[in-house]
Amino acid sequence: MGDILIVDDEKDIRELVSDILQEEGYSTRLAAESDETFQQINDEPPALIILDIWLKNSKLDGIDILKTVRRDNPDIPVVIISGHGNIEIAVAAIKQGAYDFIEKPFNIDQLMVVVARAMETSRLRRENASLKVGGVSSSVMIGESSSFKVLTSQLEKVLTSNARVMLTGPSGAGKEVAARYIHANSDRSTGPFISVNCASIEPERMEEVLFGSESSDRGFEPGLLEQAHGGILYFDEIADMPLGTQSKILRVLLDQQFTRVGGKDKVRVDIRVLSSTNRDLESEIKAGNFREELFHRLNVVPIDVPSLENRRDDIPLIAKYFVDELNKEQGLAKREISQEACAVLQMQPWPGNIRQLRNVMERILILGQDDGAITPEELPNAEVRKQDEGLGIAGNFATLSLRDAREMFEREYLMVQINRFGGNISKTATFVGMERSALHRKLKTLKVVTTNKAGTRIAAVEDLATGTDG
Repeated sequence: MGDILIVDDEKDIRELVSDILQEEGYSTRLAAESDETFQQINDEPPALIILDIWLKNSKLDGIDILKTVRRDNPDIPVVIISGHGNIEIAVAAIKQGAYDFIEKPFNIDQLMVVVARAMETSRLRRENASLKVGGVSSSVMIGESSSFKVLTSQLEKVLTSNARVMLTGPSGAGKEVAARYIHANSDRSTGPFISVNCASIEPERMEEVLFGSESSDRGFEPGLLEQAHGGILYFDEIADMPLGTQSKILRVLLDQQFTRVGGKDKVRVDIRVLSSTNRDLESEIKAGNFREELFHRLNVVPIDVPSLENRRDDIPLIAKYFVDELNKEQGLAKREISQEACAVLQMQPWPGNIRQLRNVMERILILGQDDGAITPEELPNAEVRKQDEGLGIAGNFATLSLRDAREMFEREYLMVQINRFGGNISKTATFVGMERSALHRKLKTLKVVTTNKAGTRIAAVEDLATGTDG
């Protein structure tokens, strides 16, 4: 759940706090004085520091340690504890940037509440910092298929406007990449891109995370809306947002202003809102899980992000991109992908979409050899696939005449190849070694037609296809 550094000169207190936190699932480290504290931070910055103000046999006291941490590691929240605490010490600690102050002997429930809130703050700070630094490479769009061209054409149309865009599509299809592409190529590209994972934030914390908080003794903590000022706020999986928060977000969209939790003053922001979902929001509205008015506000420009199975001819390009990216990021071997391996990748199911393809390529590069082209044998479930293919051939063809078996094989083979190349008959003909006109005649004989589905053409048997186009 997180790494917490506990700094106290009393061994019993250090170990007591550590035991309590470990029982709640946190990992902990311990320090007794300033030198040891800074050594621990230098070795690996913790997610949170719990710091005693009075430290015996230490070069620096807690307030001085706090000042140094706030200067050198401002993203680490610091919770001050003290057995000699009074209001003046608490105010001094908060003014120096402490997240909160707890007086010893402390109440365990109070400690856990403060720790949970501070850890959430730490996580969001790290997430936002990584988003601001590392967002450029993840905005790269890869593909040449017809469905990909439809997608990029739609994205191009919304780059220069301030319209709200709703990106729909299955998990792992690249909805956030599309959102980052809009940001990177818009007039807000120099502003922040803040992603809100609506599914990962606890419902009771959602408003504070979005709107920030404000109090007389602690000042204010800016929320994600403020951090997105001048840029783009992206709601990932908007259907997971609590109903109560939905109504307040609706007001922000209308007014471009809000009030922090605990505050009174209006905060004005200039943000563009993008959102995504893998659910049918109209069904969610009927079920009472999503506000219809918010849906219409967010769904100004709906754009569908196709699944990987609807853009199979892009798979070799995307796989090669991941190999290059993993080589740069992790130093993994930069290997070519054999044509046979590409063919297998194009023909197998991808329920996890592009995210699954990246994981597969990473696994191959980690477990495979350091040179030579990637072969089908290195792909996941290669042995199972061979057995299934063998059983399939025996089961399908065993009771057929040679003529019928040959016709079934040709039909299934050509349908697979057509789907592999996104319905492109010219590419299919080149790969199978036939003239285009001869392939058309063969498909007509086999009653195979192509039909449009989700922006790409797929092969189907004429009797089963709807809206066919031979």
